[in-house]
Amino acid sequence: MLFTGLLVSVIGLGLYSFIKDMEPPTIVLSPDTDRISPQRELVLHLADPSGIRSVSVQVRKNNQIQTVLEQHFTDKRPTASVTFTLKNVSLREGTFDLEIKATDASWAGFGRGNTRTLTLPMRLDTLPPRVSMKHTPPQIRRGGCGTILYSVNKDVQYSGVRVGEHFFPAYRQDDGAYFCVFAFPRLLEAKQYTPELVVEDVAGNVSVNRLAFVPVNVNFRRDMLNITDAFLLTKMPELQHLTPNAATPLEQYLSINRDIRVANEKTLSELKAKTSDSMLWSGPFIHMPRAAERARFGDARTYMYQGQKIDEQIHMGLDLASLPHADIPAANDGIVVFAEFLGIYGNTVIVDHGQGLMSLYAHMSSIGVSTGDVVRKGQLLGQTGITGLVLGDHLHFGMLLQGLEVQPLEWLDPKWIRDNITGRMKTPTR
Repeated sequence: MLFTGLLVSVIGLGLYSFIKDMEPPTIVLSPDTDRISPQRELVLHLADPSGIRSVSVQVRKNNQIQTVLEQHFTDKRPTASVTFTLKNVSLREGTFDLEIKATDASWAGFGRGNTRTLTLPMRLDTLPPRVSMKHTPPQIRRGGCGTILYSVNKDVQYSGVRVGEHFFPAYRQDDGAYFCVFAFPRLLEAKQYTPELVVEDVAGNVSVNRLAFVPVNVNFRRDMLNITDAFLLTKMPELQHLTPNAATPLEQYLSINRDIRVANEKTLSELKAKTSDSMLWSGPFIHMPRAAERARFGDARTYMYQGQKIDEQIHMGLDLASLPHADIPAANDGIVVFAEFLGIYGNTVIVDHGQGLMSLYAHMSSIGVSTGDVVRKGQLLGQTGITGLVLGDHLHFGMLLQGLEVQPLEWLDPKWIRDNITGRMKTPTR
C-alpha cells in the first residue's frame, strides 16, 4: 500500500513537471519597427519562468532562408537579451520576413520544451536620409548659439547638431521642416569647433553633414579676484556643510570653487531631461530692471590669495547688481524645474522654456516659487542676495541650452531673437 502511494506520488510529480509550464517564452523585439538597415542593432528580449534554452533568427525571402542567429543558453536563465544585425545577410532592398524562434527549458513535450515562433514582416532600407538646408547662420560667436532649418526626405527617428560630447536636438515644424538651436561652447576655440548635423531615419540609416559657416572666436575678458581672510571667515561658515572634511577655510574655499562647482555643473546638465518638447516662451527675454551689468559670461577669472595664484575658473553667467534684495522677474514664460540651494550658486531658481532652453537665477536671498510652477514673463521669482560663493548682493543670470551654459546677452537682445529664432521657426508639432 505504501509502495503504491509512493508510485502514485512520483507519477503525479512527473506529470506535473511535464504540464506545469505549457506557455512558450515571451519575445519582444526592439526597436519596434518594420524598417531596418543592415547596420541597425536589433535586440531580442526573452523571458520564461522555466528558463531560456535557445533562440534562433532567420530571414525568409522568395523561399530562401538565411540564418542570422542561433544561440543556446546552458545556464537556462529566466530572461535573456540578444543583440544582432543583418549586415552579414545577403539581402536587397525590399520586403522580407524575420522569423524568431525561442524555446524554454521546461519538461513540456517530453523534455523538448515549449517553442514560440514570431514572424515579422520587414522592409530592408539601405539608403541614408537626404538633407536639404533651408537656412544656416552666416556666423556663430564663441559661447553663443546658432540656428539651422532643414528638410529631410524620409521619416526621422532623431536629428540635431552634434558638437563633440554635446547633442542639440532638432524639432519638427508644422510644414515638416526641422529647426535646431545649437551652441558654440565657450571652452572651444574656433579651430576646434566642428559641428555636424546628424540625422537617423526610422530604419537606422544615419546621415552626417558638416555644417559650413564662420565661427567667430570671441576674446573674453580676464579678471582677477583677491581672496582675503576676511572673506573666508565671513563666507565659509555658511558653506561648511559642503566640505565638512576641509582643514582650513582656504582648503574649504578651493574645494567648493573646484569640486562643488563641477558637481553643480553636472546638476545643471542633468536638468535638460526635464525640458518640455514644446516651445513655452514668446518674444524677447527681459533684463532685470534697473540693474547694472558687472561680471559677464565667459570672463576668465584668476583667484589670488596673499599674492599667490590659487585657482582659475570661467564665469558662466551675467552678474546684475541693483539694490539689496531687489525683485527678480522671470525672463520669459516657462515652468520652474529647480528651486532650492545649489552649492556655489546658493539659492537658485531654474525655469524651463522648452526644447532644452532654460534660464537660471542664482544667489537669491529668498525664493518665491516652487518646482512645477508655471510662470509668466515678468512674474516675481524671488529677491537678490548673497547666498552661495559670493559676498556682494546681486543676481547671477544664466541661460542654458540642453544643459550647456551659453551667452545670456544674445537671449536678452530682441534683434538677435528675431533674426535667429522667432523669424526662422514655426510652432513645432512634436
